[in-house]
Amino acid sequence: MKRLLTTLVLLLLLAFAGFKAAVWWLTDQRMAEARSALEHQGVLSRGRIGSGLDGHLVLSDGYWQDFRLTQPLAFGRVVFDAGSPLALLRALLDPADLPLSWTLQAEGLGLVLDANLLRNWVTADGEDGQGRPALMVLPCAPDTRQQLGSGDLMRMGITGLAGEALIRQDADGVRAELNTAGVGSLELVWPGARLNVRQPSATLSSTANAMTVTLRDGGLMRRVTAYCARETGLEPQAWADRVTAALAAGLRARGVAASEPLRALYRQWLLEGGELTLSLWPSRPWWGIPVRADAGEGAAWPVSYNGRAVPGLYLTALPPSTSPPEAVVGPGSPPPEAGAPDREGWSEQPLADADAWLGYRIRVTLDTGKVVEGRLDAVDERELSVARRMAGGEVVYPILRRAVSRLEIGRPGRSH
Repeated sequence: MKRLLTTLVLLLLLAFAGFKAAVWWLTDQRMAEARSALEHQGVLSRGRIGSGLDGHLVLSDGYWQDFRLTQPLAFGRVVFDAGSPLALLRALLDPADLPLSWTLQAEGLGLVLDANLLRNWVTADGEDGQGRPALMVLPCAPDTRQQLGSGDLMRMGITGLAGEALIRQDADGVRAELNTAGVGSLELVWPGARLNVRQPSATLSSTANAMTVTLRDGGLMRRVTAYCARETGLEPQAWADRVTAALAAGLRARGVAASEPLRALYRQWLLEGGELTLSLWPSRPWWGIPVRADAGEGAAWPVSYNGRAVPGLYLTALPPSTSPPEAVVGPGSPPPEAGAPDREGWSEQPLADADAWLGYRIRVTLDTGKVVEGRLDAVDERELSVARRMAGGEVVYPILRRAVSRLEIGRPGRSH
């Protein structure tokens, strides 16, 4: 009996050692594959490898150094829980053979900010790969072409980003969370979705259900708006108007226009922050945000702000332009001078998009048939303010929105 017990103990110790060795070797192989796949983007250090007989794998004290950044993203501990030792070994042998339910938790995530966090060769021109203006433009200096950067965050007292992340896959779908210290949180719930490590694109087609994304800013937007408004010499409301106008310009360059409630929600988010809950469909154009042919009846984007549903959110498709591309209003773009010679042509624009043309020369036709021409000086929910040059200087005329039947924007270099 004693010999049998001794044999059993030895077998258990051998099985334990074999399991630990197999997990370590397989993990090292999979991480080597990951490093090879990512070598053109950065350097991945796996750190130390550990495991448990309950089916969990632990990576400790590793980092990801993206070539575009001067500082690495470090992690203190990443735990993958497959639920059982056999499921863990199968997942390591073939990452496509993940169990039905598993969790991945990252603790001690940290990124130390640097005044020049982005390397010099990384373009930051406010444009995407197709030369179109960015949708989210946050000017944060007297030269409005200078955008919010890591140096600004450091001057705001944010010297680093830290937090933890969780991804949970089960039969019901995917749930993910990202919680940070001081800069908000992100929560995602995607019913029916199935993550595919080998083919990430297959994840998008794994379900037709919408993902629900909840974003909480933790007070960050108020701080950003107050800081950037001060740096640009504007009041917070005027700064938010400028950023909202840049969003409208970016959307217009992509052939769509945001509804007035959507622009108002974006402006409110800039000024106050809070909690946004969005429904998104990753496999659909515009992530499922409805694009209407006109501003009539149609589907709306389901969004909640601070727990309340916001109606009237959608995009409107703009008619294709047959003229050469026009200059897009954006931070740092000098508007045409009021009173410029009449060699300019005119482009009719929706009145709802008037705030995108601040500083431009406009022509307004009223219901009475009267035409007012000048520089668009200010826009609010009730009226437009048009500045006109007079002998003694410049006079600003307020015009009620409801009295406007036609809005036209001057286009340099084109004839009437």
